[in-house]
Amino acid sequence: MRQKIVLITGGSSGIGKSIGLYLQSKGFKVFGTTRNLKNYPDFTDFELLQLDVRDNTSINQAINALIVSEGYIDVLINNAGIGITGPIEETPEVEIKKAFDTNFYGPINMVRAVLPQMRSQGSGLIINITSIAGYMGLPYRGVYSATKGALELITEALRIETRDFGVKITNLAPGDFLTNIAAGRYHTPAAKTSAYYQSYSKTLLMIDEHVQEGEDPIKVAEKVLKIINTKNPKVHYIVGSPMQRFSLFLKKLLPDKVYERLLLNHYKL
Repeated sequence: MRQKIVLITGGSSGIGKSIGLYLQSKGFKVFGTTRNLKNYPDFTDFELLQLDVRDNTSINQAINALIVSEGYIDVLINNAGIGITGPIEETPEVEIKKAFDTNFYGPINMVRAVLPQMRSQGSGLIINITSIAGYMGLPYRGVYSATKGALELITEALRIETRDFGVKITNLAPGDFLTNIAAGRYHTPAAKTSAYYQSYSKTLLMIDEHVQEGEDPIKVAEKVLKIINTKNPKVHYIVGSPMQRFSLFLKKLLPDKVYERLLLNHYKL
């Protein structure tokens, strides 16, 4: 039985690296990606490919090289993403576009690149790493929520469009996990003259605290393995703390305005 080939975008750190290490320990042959290999000269955990999900030329070069060397792509995990915070009114348009380019268009670019190979194989699995934030419009994270929510929805359409090809596609929405995502997140400057200064500053501190108090990302990796071993994956999966999972149950159950009030209370706004 041949070794299964797994490609993880954004595999050099954080959740992506945790997934890669875990799957490798379970017998998979893992390839991660990073925008700049020069930044990881000592990375030896698994092979890294240079790939920028915003650049189709970069994607095609990496995918073609992988197919030539391995012959298959069994699993694509669209993990690469960036964080962004700020009042929507004051967040620069260029930063909003950057977030969508990475978090939404990036996974679409990757799906387009691997589907011909998976279709020719008659098999393949694509896991889009989204976010619990994609299920609700969170204050001062509205752009991030929108990028992940859009990816959740387009995955639903992709599943239907590719169902005759033997390709399986699903979403996995993590909650807060202890990673370095805060270090690379774009923060709209909290100017003291802003009408949002007080509430935005307070919310920003709470967001960072949630990440610092997050769970071990190995839990995401364990969920990924369960999905890989599932014959017919569901449309949506969630992994997070009991409270985060319960919040999504309440979102479905409660009237919109009642749930909005819960968010206001949670963020003390």
